[in-house]
This record gives sequence, structure tokens and C-alpha cells, in this order.
Amino acid sequence: MKQEKLETRASRLYKKRSTMEMAWRQLRRNKGAIIGLVLLVIIIGAALIAPLLFDYSTDVIGMNVRQRMKWPSLEHICGTDELGRDIFTRIVYGARYSLAVGVVAVAIALVVGIALGAAAGYIGGLFENVVMRICDIFSSIPSVLMAIAVVSALGKSTLNLMLAVGIASTAPFVRVARAAVLVVRGEEYVEAARAIGQPDWKIILVHILPNCISQIIVQATLRVGSAIISAAQLSFLGLGVPAPAPEWGSMLASGRLYIRDYSYMTLFPGIAIMITVLSLNLLGDGLRDALDPKLKR
Repeated sequence: MKQEKLETRASRLYKKRSTMEMAWRQLRRNKGAIIGLVLLVIIIGAALIAPLLFDYSTDVIGMNVRQRMKWPSLEHICGTDELGRDIFTRIVYGARYSLAVGVVAVAIALVVGIALGAAAGYIGGLFENVVMRICDIFSSIPSVLMAIAVVSALGKSTLNLMLAVGIASTAPFVRVARAAVLVVRGEEYVEAARAIGQPDWKIILVHILPNCISQIIVQATLRVGSAIISAAQLSFLGLGVPAPAPEWGSMLASGRLYIRDYSYMTLFPGIAIMITVLSLNLLGDGLRDALDPKLKR
């Protein structure tokens, strides 16, 4: 009996490793996904080692009036802003805020959305109808408008910004989780788990969600880019990360006042947002192709 359990466990580990190897092999064939992964690794790495490369108090927060409004040069490769701060340094530090807001917001949406979507798909009935009608209401409201309402109600802070963007991003995860659960809840292994008396929460966590993880991973990767854009939009409107934090959206907001004569002040933060979101979208598309068996060649 013990030998059979060990063999079964080893077989599961082999199948899991084999599936991961196949997905990685498929991902490596996608040049766009590899480019997105490399760009994302570079951005995350630069954000992590930023304190080792730059002086935060001088280049990010501190003012140097003599160096204000300097166009890009060898000394300041992205120029300086209206207070004489180095824009490239602020962009690198800004990645810490933008990535953190995007990841935490999507994590909030992921936990809440999967819990509600999986429960709605498994339980069905009145509970499913109520959850999905609430999602319809949330989906009918523009995500930025909803985030503005949440930030206005809770106050302006980084935590509230994460919460606002997370709430605005919850509905897609509810739909993805519900759809995935509806596909597998009638399978034989789910019926067998019910027959032996396993509780519903264990059936959802152990038997259903692991078979839906590929769709959830792809959706989460793509939503991080959308969350970064939403956070930048709120910061641009003055409802995001409080100053003097170098968040990309707030840098765009301060640079727009000088866009006619000093266009570089908005150009480089905008490029940073574009490259980050593009890398996430490329990686998300690659993961979708690698994890979806219908798209494998």
C-alpha cells in the first residue's frame, strides 16, 4: 500500500514536471514572449538595485535649482525636471511604485475574484445569479471611474490606490474563475471527491482550481499591465501615490505643464509605462499560447 502511494506521488510529480517542461519549451519558441520576459526582468532588476546605484535623497527628492530644466546629456541621460532632479533616476525608482501597485492590486483582485467566481460556479443557483449580476454592474462602470470613486472615499494614499485598482479589476477574475469551474465541475474526479464525502471547499481548492490555473495565470499577467496604466491615470489626476514619490503617472502630470518647451519631461516617463505594459502583454500572450493545449502545435 505504501509502495503504491509512493509510485502514485512520483507519477504525479513526473507529470507535473513534464507539463511545466512542455510549457517552457513552447514559451521559448515564442520570440515575443522571450523579449517581454527579458524586458520585464531588466525593469524589475533595475527597480530592486536602484538604491545601490542612485542617491535617493539627492536625485529623487532633493532639489538642485542650478540643474533645473536640463535637456538630456551625458550627465543626465533623460534630463532634469523643474526642481533639478534627475529624471532617469526618478523613472528607475518609479518602477518600484508602479510595479508594486500593479502586482498588489492584481493580487487583491485575484484572491477576491477567484473566491467569488469559484464559489459561484460550483454552488450555482441564486448565489451564482447574485454574484454575476454584481459583476455586470461593476463591468458597466469604467474601471478608472470606479477607482476614482474608491480613492475619493478612502483618501489619497498608496495603499488606497492599490485597493481601488484591485476592486476595479475584480470582475474579470470572477468571470474567468467561474467559467473554468463550470468546465470541470462535472468531471468524474469531482464526482468521486463528492462521493467520498470531501467538503466543498476542499474539492474547489484541491480538485478544481489546479485545473484552472493556466487561465488564471494568463489573466493575472495581462491584468498587471492594465493595473499599472490605471494607477498612472489616477496619479496623473492627483489621486495616486502622494508626492514627492517618483511615480510615473505623477511625473507625467508634473511634466505636462512644460510639455511645449521641455517635452522630454513627459516623453521618458511615458516610454517607461509603454515598455513595461508591452513586456507584460507580450509575456501574457506567450503564456496563453504555452499553457493552452488547444493552441499547441
